[in-house]
Amino acid sequence: MAEPRPHFFNLTRPELQDLVKSYGKEKFRSHQLFQWVYTKGVSDFEQMTNLSKEFRRDLPQLLDISNLEMVSHLKSVDGTRKFLFKLANGDTIESVLIPSEDRRTLCVSSEVGCNMACQFCFTAKQKLKKRLTAGEIVLQFLMVQKALPAEERISNVVFMGMGEPLDNPENVFKAIDILHDQVGLNFSRKRITVSTSGLVPQIDLIANSGARLAVSLNATTNHLRDKIMPINRKYPLEVLLQACKDYYKKTKESITFEYVLLKGVNDSTDDAKRIHKLTRGLECKINLIPFNEHPEADFKRPNGDEVHQFQRVLMDLGMHVLIRRTMGRDIYAACGQLRTLYEKHPGKMSQEEMRA
Repeated sequence: MAEPRPHFFNLTRPELQDLVKSYGKEKFRSHQLFQWVYTKGVSDFEQMTNLSKEFRRDLPQLLDISNLEMVSHLKSVDGTRKFLFKLANGDTIESVLIPSEDRRTLCVSSEVGCNMACQFCFTAKQKLKKRLTAGEIVLQFLMVQKALPAEERISNVVFMGMGEPLDNPENVFKAIDILHDQVGLNFSRKRITVSTSGLVPQIDLIANSGARLAVSLNATTNHLRDKIMPINRKYPLEVLLQACKDYYKKTKESITFEYVLLKGVNDSTDDAKRIHKLTRGLECKINLIPFNEHPEADFKRPNGDEVHQFQRVLMDLGMHVLIRRTMGRDIYAACGQLRTLYEKHPGKMSQEEMRA
């Protein structure tokens, strides 16, 4: 049985360089290939005119350069776009493009499903089925960018989609290296944020990658965090916060703490005061995320007054606090709502079915 062809989008430029050399070609051909695909957007080898005709003829047998299949592209009333992609094995993932006044942020997935079992997250109801390859992550970026008007460019990338990024570190950080390569997309590492629910040993990998750190905090006592985020039983708050301090000491980069507000669960004045105490001494900001309800939710969303009161307590304590604007709720594209439904309804799906 023939060995499968290496997939182009799984390869860093040094890996592509070694592969090209093994085919008896000059190493600089990898530079040319990277430029054609990543800067010129050409994925047809025959159009790569500075390569020899012989090499162009052989490349389809040497490299797989196939894309993901875009199953659905929904647009919210607020401009948020959600993309459903089918992988080669038939699994599906979602990516979300979030527009704002000064940026377009792409939220990418790193896994199909998730192992972390956070009680408030819709994705967590779908157990881990697959860790994405670096290429499947990179292709989310490329295919969303291609779907946008020519004048619109993705300005930021956040690993906050389906899955726990630090549960798939090899492919996540390889994808970051590919996105950043100066011969290709040359995407700034400072515009990439990796979010974690608290896989402490891997947090140092974020520091080494040059990306920014976001931590999904969501509770201020180990007792509550154990209940709603089981990872806390292995890496409790004091261990997690020490890892954050180590990250800041190493990088001098501000940390984002994400805090999903669950009505009557973690939204008291005492909770706000404990956030201040836990993060004291860290350069950080708090992103308050009013819970986005979904079909299997056991929690409720606090009302606007309750959210603003929580913010005021934190601000009075001198903290930098933002309330994340809820976007894409009408297409289940808001924070905590991503979950592929395609497997239940194969074939072409209407927007109404995708919202169901």
